[in-house]
Amino acid sequence: MNDSSRRTFLRGAGLLGAGAAVSALPSLGAPAASATPGHHGLDTEDTRFTLAVLPDTQYLFDADRGDPAPLDATLRYVTGGDENIVFLAHLGDLTENGQPGEFDQISRSFQHLDRRRFPYSTLAGNHDIKSSTDDQRGRTPYLDAFGPQRQRGSRTFRGASPDGYNSVHVFRAGGREWLLLALDWRPSAGGLEWARSILAKNPRLPAILTIHELVWADEAGEARLSEFGQKVWDELVDGNDQIFLTLNGHYWPPGRAVKRNKAGNDVHLHITNYQDRYYGGSAMIRLYRFDLARNVIDVRTFSPWLADQAPRLNELQRQEIERTGPGDYFSLEIDFEARFAGFAPVPVPPARPAERQLIRGTVAYWRFEGRDGAPVSGVRDLSGRGNDLVRVTLPGSAPDAVRFSGEFSARQPSRSSLRFDGGKKPARGGYLRTADSAPMNAETFARGYTVEAFVKLPADFKDGKHSWAALFGRQGSGGNAGKTGDDPGEPAATLSLSDGAAFQWAVFPVNQNGISTCWGHELALAEWIHVAAVNDGRRTTLYVDGCPVLRNPKTAAAGIANPGGPWLIGAYAYDSIVEQAFHGWLGDVRVVGRALEPREFMLG
Repeated sequence: MNDSSRRTFLRGAGLLGAGAAVSALPSLGAPAASATPGHHGLDTEDTRFTLAVLPDTQYLFDADRGDPAPLDATLRYVTGGDENIVFLAHLGDLTENGQPGEFDQISRSFQHLDRRRFPYSTLAGNHDIKSSTDDQRGRTPYLDAFGPQRQRGSRTFRGASPDGYNSVHVFRAGGREWLLLALDWRPSAGGLEWARSILAKNPRLPAILTIHELVWADEAGEARLSEFGQKVWDELVDGNDQIFLTLNGHYWPPGRAVKRNKAGNDVHLHITNYQDRYYGGSAMIRLYRFDLARNVIDVRTFSPWLADQAPRLNELQRQEIERTGPGDYFSLEIDFEARFAGFAPVPVPPARPAERQLIRGTVAYWRFEGRDGAPVSGVRDLSGRGNDLVRVTLPGSAPDAVRFSGEFSARQPSRSSLRFDGGKKPARGGYLRTADSAPMNAETFARGYTVEAFVKLPADFKDGKHSWAALFGRQGSGGNAGKTGDDPGEPAATLSLSDGAAFQWAVFPVNQNGISTCWGHELALAEWIHVAAVNDGRRTTLYVDGCPVLRNPKTAAAGIANPGGPWLIGAYAYDSIVEQAFHGWLGDVRVVGRALEPREFMLG
């Protein structure tokens, strides 16, 4: 587009755009590449990766008045390898007049990507073709330069519509495959049907829609569907839950919106275009930095061409190096697993056989397998060493205060857990304990030990009613074991949780008179966590999700003092009196009579 008045006119008029015809194309079923030869530093398995988006470059390729240097700098940046950029999407209006000479120029710039087999997509904008036509327009200079024939060497190209103006790409990033549709300025009814068929043939792939026109934005950056954009929404986006992000150019200023689709999920609608800025936008590029572990997409917009010249720029040029307003520099919070659950649920691996968890030195292994909601009477020790558990119900508590649950961590070996509804003042709920005759009761673990478990804390854990609730420990105090240091009434060993939901492993070692304590950090609620206390006969280290925490003791501490009582699951006992039962979920628990390396944990 050329100016705001023309932008307003075209939006109101709803002018139709381009279309063409060609191609017998590669199968969509071909696998996406795990790496792209020639692209330095690409890691398709890293949960952090970047999608590069390039809007209207038309003023840089305007007959004899353009300049390819800004785009050349941007394309060099994309292939530089520093951002783990896995794909580049151009949003249309590659040229100003759609003339063969203009396409010759920009085609030479894109050869930089071709030579490196770097994956990219293009689409025709209204300036690239006759804007009053749709994708049935036939042959054009755009199709000659950027039609399907150009993509035959691409590892992400999966085909085009028969006219050649609409294409589909599948790229691998973050350990999974993603589908990107690049649609014409004006996809016809047949073009939209083709796009729907692509989604139907790839029902488990999250999809990004790129198109030249979809939304426009006001000066505050609030985006709204254009007249044609509403048609695309109604006929393609709304009913296809796979599409979670749409990207378009054409209008300015940039902006964004979130719209709910028929499945009840959010679709992020973004417009990006800088042709109205200095030097036709200086080949500004927008980087969508996905971080699947953080469930966020961080977005940054800048000109590599200007950035390369920073020391030599004047004030006007320097202020155009990077766009930092709310429409160009922001973050999207997306729970990717939840957002894609309707069409691509994360498969839960089957339970791992109990026998595989019986590694060398296993003293006890408990899995809590039973009918969801059923009260627990006892739990068998699967190690075969006879350390079975029996249930204890605190006075005034119901039998289902400890019950089997269908909740589980996908990382734990079994596929169930125990739900504890305990508390204190007065002590309530229930817990499990080893029988009086259990061999484990005599253990001191002087040569080392590992205690590990899976735990999930409910959202109300930090309400002040559950501080120092314990997951695992010994009934009997340090004083019962002959210890006189610190507070002898404390348990001989306990894995407890502070009111702020931080782990504490506190133990009277056999070789010390006082308590040795490992501290964790405050935990997230309503999430499964793995915890392990590991002692090698000299030092104890606390691990959370396989990572060592900071506040581990430096003084030598060997074994666990034996006060003569049983081991407890889900209870804290001060001076041998149970003060409270645990509140939350507990998954598999294993005790091993040696120090395990993190790779040996039940995390698998």
